[in-house]
Order: sequence, then C-alpha cells, then structure tokens
Amino acid sequence: MQLNIVVYSKSACPQCDTVKSLLKAKNLGFEEIKIDDEAQRLAFYEKCGPAVRQMPQVFINDQRVGGVAGLQAAFAQLKL
Repeated sequence: MQLNIVVYSKSACPQCDTVKSLLKAKNLGFEEIKIDDEAQRLAFYEKCGPAVRQMPQVFINDQRVGGVAGLQAAFAQLKL
C-alpha cells in the first residue's frame, strides 16, 4: 500500500521529533512542512478544526491522524 505522509511540525518540538523518529523507525517516507510562524500556525489550526491546537499534525493520504498518539493508532489500524 502506498502511503502519502505529511508531517506539519515546528522547530524545538519534542513531540514533532518523536513522530519523525517513529516514521523513520518504520522506514516510512514522509514530507515535513515546518510552520514556525505563529500566525501561520494559528491559521493552519483553524483549517484543521476547532480541536487542533498543537504540533505535530500528521496526515496520511490526506486524512489527519493527529500527533504521536494518533500516529501510533494509525500504525495499529494499518498493521504497520
């Protein structure tokens, strides 16, 4: 199965580093988009929905799975 994975992150973010490490450990390629500007990050959160207020945000095949816990749940669901 081909997975298109995009990680929206920011600098100096331990959770962002954890997500990237989890993906690398599974040899899964991903695109990282850093959003360090506060105004751009707030606009991104608005697009994601009212419950989104933190980084990272991981999207797999254009579906938001969330952060570290969401990625781990997606791994289990996809049997990765």
